[in-house]
Amino acid sequence: MGLFRGKAIHFLLPPFPHRVSWRPARPPSLWTNTTENRPEASCPAFKIKVWLGPQKYIMRQHSQGEAAGNSIGIKSEPAMHLAVVACGERLQETLTMIKSAVLFSIKFLHLHIFAEDQLHDSFTEALESWPRFIRRKYNYSIYSISFPSENAAEWKKLFKPCASQRLFLPLILKDVDSIIYVDSDILFLQPVDHLWAFLSQFNPSQLAAMSPEHEEPRIAWYNRFARHPFYGRTGINSGVMLMNMTRMRSAFFKNDMTSVGLRWEELLMPLLQKYKLNITWGDQDLLNIIFHYNPEFLLEFPCKWNYRPDHCIYGSNCASAEEDGIYMLHGNRGVYHDHKQPAFKAVYEAIKQYPYGSDPVTSLLDPLEEELLKTTHTYCGKSHTLFTKRLALSLADVNRKPPSVDRDVKEDERLKVFTRK
Repeated sequence: MGLFRGKAIHFLLPPFPHRVSWRPARPPSLWTNTTENRPEASCPAFKIKVWLGPQKYIMRQHSQGEAAGNSIGIKSEPAMHLAVVACGERLQETLTMIKSAVLFSIKFLHLHIFAEDQLHDSFTEALESWPRFIRRKYNYSIYSISFPSENAAEWKKLFKPCASQRLFLPLILKDVDSIIYVDSDILFLQPVDHLWAFLSQFNPSQLAAMSPEHEEPRIAWYNRFARHPFYGRTGINSGVMLMNMTRMRSAFFKNDMTSVGLRWEELLMPLLQKYKLNITWGDQDLLNIIFHYNPEFLLEFPCKWNYRPDHCIYGSNCASAEEDGIYMLHGNRGVYHDHKQPAFKAVYEAIKQYPYGSDPVTSLLDPLEEELLKTTHTYCGKSHTLFTKRLALSLADVNRKPPSVDRDVKEDERLKVFTRK
C-alpha cells in the first residue's frame, strides 16, 4: 500500500514475471479528495459546477511486446482505445466482450475499464491469466466509478447502475484523443480496427458515431413513445459509440435551455435536471436530446455494427446485416443469460468457452453453427447465418497465428511448472 497526498492507494501487483509501471494518469490535483483542490468547470448561465475527478487509482499493465520495446519486430503504431463500464454482476460478461475484442484485433488495444472497486482484483487476475501471445495485443487501465460529487447518486442510478459513466469519459480521459465506448453486452465478430476506421471518415464537424435505434419506424420506440426530443427518425442507440473526445471537449452544443452553445461539461447536468422526469433509457436519452439539436456532429453507421434482438425478434429488419452479416452483436435485455433469444446466447457462450490457442474453426465456429441450428424455431434463429457470416472471415485471420505464438504457449507452460515448484 502506498500513500499519495495523505490517501491510501493500494497497488495490486500481478504475479512474477510481469513488468508493471505505476504512475498517476492525471495531474496530482485530480488525486486529492479535498474540496479546495477539485478541478471544476463552471457554467455561468446555470451556476453549476462539474467535478472532473478524482479516480481512486489507475493501473497500467504493459504488454510483453510493449515492455520489451516491440523487440519481436512489430512496428509501433498508435493504440486503439476501447472503454467499458462494469458494475454489479457484469464481470464475466465484460471479460467476454474484451475477449472478443482482443481475439480479432489487428492493431494494439488500450482497454479502459471503469468498474466498482470490488471488481478490480477480479479484472486484474483474469487479464493477467490469459496467454502471453494474447496479452501482447493489449494493455489496460482500471478506474474507479466517478461522477460529479454533488449529484453522484443520481447519475449512478440513472437507468442502469453506472451506465451514465460513459457521458463523462471526455472529462476524465483528458489525454485520450478518441475512443470506442461499448456496453458490456457487446460482442465483436470482426476486428475492432474496422470500427476504429470510422474516425477517418468523420467530416470536420462530426465528433461521434452511433447507429440508429431502429431501422423500421413502425416498430421503433422513440418515434412512438418518447417524451423528449430525439435524433433523426427513430433515435440512436448508444451501446456502441465512437467518440472524438478532443472535438467533444472543444465544441459548443446547441440546446433548448439557452441561446448560447454550451460545452460538454456545462451541458450534462442542466439537461438531466430538465428532462429527468421524461426519460426512460437514461444516458441514451440524453445523447438523443443532444444530437437532436446538433445532428451535424453525428455520423451514423449501419445497424450491422450494433445488431440487437430488435433487429430480428419481429422478423429480420437490418438490411446491412442481411447483406454483409453481423459485425457487432448487442445482447441487451439480458439475452445472453436467459433462454428468450437462444441465438444470441449461443454466440456469447461460444466466445466465452473458446480456449485461446486452439483451432478457432473446430473449437468455436463449428460448435456455434451446430447450436444455432437448434434455434431456428425463433425469429432470430431463422437468421442464424447472419451470426456467423462475418465471424467466419474473422476466425480465418485468427487461425493464421504469428510464429511467436507457439513459443509463448511453451513459455507460459514453463512458468506454470516453475510456479508450482
